[in-house]
Amino acid sequence: MYYYPLQPPYFLLLVGFLTALTSGIALSGTLKVIVQQWPKNKSAEEKTNTRSFYKQLLVPFIGITGGVGLFLSSGLEIFGFPSGLALGVGLPMSLLSCVFIWWQLGGLLDYVKSEGMQSLDLDSWS
Repeated sequence: MYYYPLQPPYFLLLVGFLTALTSGIALSGTLKVIVQQWPKNKSAEEKTNTRSFYKQLLVPFIGITGGVGLFLSSGLEIFGFPSGLALGVGLPMSLLSCVFIWWQLGGLLDYVKSEGMQSLDLDSWS
């Protein structure tokens, strides 16, 4: 027996996508401002705490997490998953992914703060 929703959540899919997109743009802008505010000299740089920047990044990142969770859950429901199962799969997937990305972002910010932006030369293969 197949499950076909009478009213697929296309609107929620769009809302989740737009929420994640706008929160991502806000996160990008916040990151740019944070990195530009870092002092140029090492002595003053060590006095500032990288963890204080996470408070500024938390709200846009929670927006991305919620938007991705809504997008995944709605997409699964459109493709025939029952609502409960779509939420049970979509929300943990998005939460785990976002927790790992948050962890990676923190490590990357700490690395850039200690080694400098030039250490992130992503174009070279050497």
